[in-house]
Amino acid sequence: MQFRTSFDILPFRSKIAHNSRLFVMGSCFSEMIGDKLAERKFCVLRNPFGTIFNPHALFLLLETSLSETPLEEALITAHQGRFYHYQAHSKLSASSKEQLVELISHQQQVAKRELGEVSHLFVTFGTAHVYELVGSGQVVANCHKQPRELFQKRLLQLPEMMDSFRNFYKVLQAINPSAEIIVTVSPVRHIKDGIPENQLSKSLLRVLCHEMSQECQQVHYFPSYELMMDDLRDYRYYKDDMIHPTSFAENYIWEQFKKGYFDDEALNTIKKIDAILNDLQHKPFHTESASHQQFLQKLLTKMEQMGPTFDFSKEISVVTHQLNSHYKNVNHESQSQ
Repeated sequence: MQFRTSFDILPFRSKIAHNSRLFVMGSCFSEMIGDKLAERKFCVLRNPFGTIFNPHALFLLLETSLSETPLEEALITAHQGRFYHYQAHSKLSASSKEQLVELISHQQQVAKRELGEVSHLFVTFGTAHVYELVGSGQVVANCHKQPRELFQKRLLQLPEMMDSFRNFYKVLQAINPSAEIIVTVSPVRHIKDGIPENQLSKSLLRVLCHEMSQECQQVHYFPSYELMMDDLRDYRYYKDDMIHPTSFAENYIWEQFKKGYFDDEALNTIKKIDAILNDLQHKPFHTESASHQQFLQKLLTKMEQMGPTFDFSKEISVVTHQLNSHYKNVNHESQSQ
């Protein structure tokens, strides 16, 4: 008896290698993918403007970065002594307008530099529901806890989302025509909008991904939403909020992504790095025991054997510090005797 509806992931023709340059942007699900890539020593830029949930705001940020167009200063707002921009996440804040403009400009420069060299852009869409400013009708990426009466909520329509994508893609093609784009619909449900409303939103986003991939050969769809809704399909794979996937579910989706999108050499390297990451999480009962010191020495050797291509300097520093602390303690005890 089978309790899941599994399906195969179509193989990706332009495989990701460890020398690929990656750019991850979008909803909080993109943070998970970006973190896993970074932990496994891929060269990846993660959400330079913070988490962005709707396609319009996401493509606008990418387009303005490529075209070196400053974000409108009129869209800067303040809350509890900090300044924010309606087109960016609240993690981009400053104590003055001038500092915020400088910070956003820097992030745009970083984004442009990476987009010019990126081999793969991974984008996750969270919702098609947006808030727009009353009066101007401008869609915002984040309301920054401003009064509700300043905004009106609506659903993005497919033509306007496609227009946002086309505006960005046209500029990207002029700068980096070989870039591959992987799009997905986040499996995190936005049930605060309502269950039927969330399903409508996700459906629109899925159609958007389809239209993008049909129009552009370099756009590819990864079915993370379907893996959560149809393959796992059980509340035991959700956290207590019944919205976010558990770490098990995230790891399962990550495994499916790996199988379809990484080349064989990258997969072999990831195995070695995963073994190191597991060892780094080890919590010994007796830190001063001889067996644990041998374990640390073997772990140090594993990391050093990965070579200069993979930067384990921080991890090596931590393990070396633990080993040195042990030897200092041993020497101190022997001198005391």
